Amino acid sequence: MKKITLAILIILSMQSCKDNTQNKNVTKEKPISDLSIYNLPSQWTNQDGKNIELKSLKGNVLVMVMIYTSCKAACPRLVADMRSIESKLKPETKKNIKLILVSIDPETDTPQRLKSFAIENKMNQEPWIFLRSTEENTREFAAVLAVNYKKITPIDFSHSNIISVFNPEGELIYQQEGLGVNNDETVNKINQEAEKIR
Repeated sequence: MKKITLAILIILSMQSCKDNTQNKNVTKEKPISDLSIYNLPSQWTNQDGKNIELKSLKGNVLVMVMIYTSCKAACPRLVADMRSIESKLKPETKKNIKLILVSIDPETDTPQRLKSFAIENKMNQEPWIFLRSTEENTREFAAVLAVNYKKITPIDFSHSNIISVFNPEGELIYQQEGLGVNNDETVNKINQEAEKIR
């Protein structure tokens, strides 16, 4: 009788392990929701000249801002705000976070220019990413983020000052608007989302 009971226990424990493995796979292969930026088919180029699709960033908490590198007014402040956010992130969750600056001036902001800008601002390492794409893709992405921008001179743009936070599924969960505003709530949202990633 003891042998039968032991055999049943072993079979049940093996079945339990198998079920857990299947559940993990289901979680990883979760379908992309209709609200996810990962539905966008656009191609982007990073500061290293590598072409990527947004969905390659899936599984990370994304913190995004739209800027242009020749900006002398709002953008330096937005860059400072992003650096402030980075300085408050929990070290243990930072590996699950990407801080992304998207150019609204792809004509000027070549990969080489983005790389130089990243180095100048000491943002040329993880978790920083700089992206550029075509004018059409940039406009489409700006609309998703509710960022308005307009060329006012050959070298100047007026634009919204919004930092957006996306969960690992690419869904917008929070936005910080303005320059030099208190970012505690933004940082809390980022850390909370990043802690959920295992």
